[in-house]
Amino acid sequence: MEKSKVFFTDFRTEMDVPITSKLQKLCRRAGIDTIDMDGQFVAIKMHFGELGNLAFLRPNYAKAIADIVKEKNGLPFLTDCNTLYPGSRKHALEHMDCANINGFNTITTGCQIIIGDGLKGTDDIEVPVPNGEYFETALIGRAVMDADIFISLTHFKGHEMAGFGGTIKNIGMGCGSRAGKMQQHDSGHVRVRKRKCRGCRRCAKECGSNAISYVDNIATIDQNLCKGCGRCIGACPFDALTNANWDAPQILGRKMAEYAAAVCAERPCFHVSLITDVSPNCDCHAENDAPILPDIGMLASFDPVALDQACVDLCAKEEPIRNSQIGDNLAKPDFHDHGDHWHNSNPNVAWEDTLIHAEKIGMGSREYELITM
Repeated sequence: MEKSKVFFTDFRTEMDVPITSKLQKLCRRAGIDTIDMDGQFVAIKMHFGELGNLAFLRPNYAKAIADIVKEKNGLPFLTDCNTLYPGSRKHALEHMDCANINGFNTITTGCQIIIGDGLKGTDDIEVPVPNGEYFETALIGRAVMDADIFISLTHFKGHEMAGFGGTIKNIGMGCGSRAGKMQQHDSGHVRVRKRKCRGCRRCAKECGSNAISYVDNIATIDQNLCKGCGRCIGACPFDALTNANWDAPQILGRKMAEYAAAVCAERPCFHVSLITDVSPNCDCHAENDAPILPDIGMLASFDPVALDQACVDLCAKEEPIRNSQIGDNLAKPDFHDHGDHWHNSNPNVAWEDTLIHAEKIGMGSREYELITM
């Protein structure tokens, strides 16, 4: 079987050559021009960044992709779906305001922004999951599925639950409606390691369900209210919170893969990933902390599984930045070095299950040929 092709270029560029031009050249080399976009609606799925976060991809990158679509007479729009947790993207009105404040508008990107699951996150559609083991159907934002062609534009970074936030997560979790996100997270309820809790209350500030209270200055979780989103786990500086189910991270990764497979099935898709500003946690946070790895480059492929695997492999070759979350963890005298950047940054993760399951259900291949420009 022929290996999937993944195209790569670094961020070096010549005088007077914008990095966005290099991105467009990469996409064309990877084959985006082979997609017939004439008169077709083209969804460009990306993350607009939480207010306070500065690690998200600049709108200039989105415009570079949208311009290619328009050159081919396509009708591009940027899209993302609403969130489960508090912040600035829980319904479409604040989501649109957040995108605009962070620089995404018709002038900067050259196209419209449509929130995929509507005003309150309830405008979804049931989509069949090919070869699904956890789901027969997925609840996907209607506007995402109304598009004739789907392009993912991903900021590759760390993630407190998934290990890394790559293409599969951008598609699977990102395109799920609020109910769809609940389905993916419902195995991830949280418990407290009481001996480690310091009562700092950082976890409660992250909880959008009012599930965390304090008894004798120790956090306690109301399991009837907990959505399982895991933001409190990432927020705790003392490792006092963990998943109630030992295999919750593995199940989350597999469910994301199935949701991503539903989004991509039965229509032309193309995927772009940028390894830059590699923050330790998701762009959903209202902060981004220092990068854990140096900027590496830009990648494009028709295969989202191969693309994520290539990003992981490129990251594995880099030394972690000392003044970062990984550096701080490795400096602790009692810290166990997992020999893996994503585990060393967030020890509770199980990132490989996402790729294993995505390949198993036929979404793509972890075997790839890296073609460097």
